[in-house]
Amino acid sequence: MNGCTFTYELYNIGIMAERFVNIDRQTPMLMPPDMRSWVPDDDLVHFVLLAVEGVPLSTFSVNHRGSGSEQYPPRMLLALLIYCYANGIFSSRRIERATSRDVGVRYLTGDTHPDHDTICKFRRENCDAVGAAFLEVLRLARELNVLKVGTISIDGTHIKANASRFHALSYHRACELDEQLRLEIDSLLKKAEEADSTGAGDPQQLPEELAHRQKLHRKVAEARQALEKRAAVAAASEQAEYERKLRERDQRPGPRKGPEPKAPDPTPSAGDQINLTDADSRIMRKSKRSEYTQSYNAQATVDADGSQLVLSSHVTNCASDAGELLPGVEGVPRELGGPNSVLADTGYVNTEAFDELQLQGVEAYVPPSRDAAGQKRDHDFRPAVDKPPKTLKDPRLVQMRDKLKTDTGRALYARRKQTVEPVFGVIKQAMGFRQFLLRGCQNVSAEWQLVCLAYNVKRLFNLNTA
Repeated sequence: MNGCTFTYELYNIGIMAERFVNIDRQTPMLMPPDMRSWVPDDDLVHFVLLAVEGVPLSTFSVNHRGSGSEQYPPRMLLALLIYCYANGIFSSRRIERATSRDVGVRYLTGDTHPDHDTICKFRRENCDAVGAAFLEVLRLARELNVLKVGTISIDGTHIKANASRFHALSYHRACELDEQLRLEIDSLLKKAEEADSTGAGDPQQLPEELAHRQKLHRKVAEARQALEKRAAVAAASEQAEYERKLRERDQRPGPRKGPEPKAPDPTPSAGDQINLTDADSRIMRKSKRSEYTQSYNAQATVDADGSQLVLSSHVTNCASDAGELLPGVEGVPRELGGPNSVLADTGYVNTEAFDELQLQGVEAYVPPSRDAAGQKRDHDFRPAVDKPPKTLKDPRLVQMRDKLKTDTGRALYARRKQTVEPVFGVIKQAMGFRQFLLRGCQNVSAEWQLVCLAYNVKRLFNLNTA
């Protein structure tokens, strides 16, 4: 008998050398399981539960009457949102599913399973609790000697809204649709009267078509009114600036030169747009090489002294960053200590903001033009542009340019790209947050703060365990 025949016969009689673990899905556990043994001691979930313990119950929106069904503990729901957002789970339905499938989430909830309606309602109604938890995490970072507010970096990123840009409606088109729908509704009403008198036609079809047209007409009329209201508010805010320019023009000696200041128009232009799904969102793009998206401009102020923690966050529907420098600095909690310098890119150039920051004792480092930072790219794959440097006339911008060309200014400004930009990289790529789930500027701002809170918890946990 040769070796091959012997091996074949051993295989046939079932005495091969392989050994496998017995998988038994039928026998129940003899002892009740302890969920603490399923979650490692160095898991993020323990740090999240610790971080929300200091959030006052008074900041939560709860039923204080005690009527109805028992409520889930608000701190547990807040910890659930933070832990899931930190791990890239954003949808309320996916969070509900994770309470059964994810061991860390199941431990956090104590083997309870809040439904997606409860989770979504809590996220929408507890903006104050998210803000309190955001501040509590920053306090914890200061106690751990991780955070010391000194130099800060500010930047923004466009994040898609929960709406399609193809649902945007211009004012000109809204006026056309308004007139068109009026005529169609009048025509359907006449047909309905004729059908009632003659008894001809489908008695169900006309009412359904009429109800559909009336619903669409109400939606278009509301969008048109919103655009008109937005234009009126903008004109009222520009009226004071217009009057100031008129006074300066009248008080100027000598002949008047140049065009007369244009009065603000309270009526919307034909191209003004509003989105029928999320009226607060806007169509914007990052640069000329990027596509247009229905988005919000999410801002973040980051500690540039090493921790890379987000100190403040807010959302605007303005694509430009020019008016966001002051809100970014003033959003930093003063109990953490005021910043002494702020770093931002060219998009934040605003001479009035520079003056205000100087009065507050904050030194700004914002290049007034693309070449003002003095950082040349020797190897750039983009085509070279033979464009002369921008001529600066404002002495404040000239002073800013000269400050950034010094060795101190150059070294300090170099921190910007390595502090604030990685934050957006982690949020978008590692955490996977690229689109808001809520709608409306107020709700979106609260969700962005929740995202930054989840980032801070994750970042502080990694710094503490490093």
